[in-house]
Amino acid sequence: MSEIVELLASPAHRFVGRPADGPAPAPAGELVAEIQLRAELGIVGDRYFGKPAHREASVTVIAAESLPPGAGLAQVRRNILTTGIPVDDLVGAVLVLDSGAGPVRLRVNRPAHPCAWMDVTIGPGAWRGLRGHGGVRCTPLTDGLLRVGPVTVAIERIPAERG
Repeated sequence: MSEIVELLASPAHRFVGRPADGPAPAPAGELVAEIQLRAELGIVGDRYFGKPAHREASVTVIAAESLPPGAGLAQVRRNILTTGIPVDDLVGAVLVLDSGAGPVRLRVNRPAHPCAWMDVTIGPGAWRGLRGHGGVRCTPLTDGLLRVGPVTVAIERIPAERG
């Protein structure tokens, strides 16, 4: 059974400066029960929404199975925390999620590599421990709504171009 465990749409960057100085305070309400996505733009209300430099990485997804107990989106700054979906294996595919409001298609572009902040927000060794399991960076291909709770999952493989 697959599930969306947490959703994060934050208007603020929290990991600025040096990790040793700690993250900026979290804005109220960044963990939400649902998110609205817009094709090619990202998550409405999120810090990366509509930013040209982040179009291919405007939505990030991470598997709860990759995180230590007690860690969540507030610590890793990803947008969607799932269970039962091998997200790190989906680079080059389209991940289709339906939490009851219709399917949302996400093109999985590349890994979301962890950084030194993980040792501060999760604990020593997290940066190294999350290598290869830091989630993925995606572009929404359709408008839609995702909610916390059970989710239907489909994976569309994109055929390789012949050259």
